[in-house]
Amino acid sequence: MTEESNGNGKRFRILILDDEPIVCKRLKPAFQKQGYEVETFTESASALARLKDTAFDIIITDLKMEGADGMQVLSTAKAVAPETRVIIITGFATLETAKESYRKGAFDFVAKPFKLGDILDCVRKIEQELRGETQ
Repeated sequence: MTEESNGNGKRFRILILDDEPIVCKRLKPAFQKQGYEVETFTESASALARLKDTAFDIIITDLKMEGADGMQVLSTAKAVAPETRVIIITGFATLETAKESYRKGAFDFVAKPFKLGDILDCVRKIEQELRGETQ
C-alpha cells in the first residue's frame, strides 16, 4: 500500500458485487453519501475483469452467484491485491461457509437480510484499520 493510500485525504474505493440489482442500488448511494468511490456489478465476470486492472480498498461480494461465486472473487482479490479487505454477504449463511471465507482471508461475513448500518459500520472499521487508526 502506498503512502498516499494511508493519507487522510484519500477516498476509499469500494467494489460491490451482487447478482441482485436491488442490493447494489441500495448500497451504492449510501456509501457515496459517506464519501466513498463506489463501483457496482451484478455479474462476477465483469467484476473480476475490473479487479484485475483497478485497485479497490474494499470489496463487498455476494456469496452465491452465477459464474464465479463469492469465494472465487475473494481468492482473486487476495491474489491481485492482498491488502484488499473483502466482506462476504449471503442469504445462505452457514457456519461452514463463514469459516471458509475467514480461512481465505475475508474481513467479515454478513448474513442477508442485513441492516445498512451494519455494513456501513463494517466498512468504517476497515477504513480505520487501513488508515492505521485504533479505536
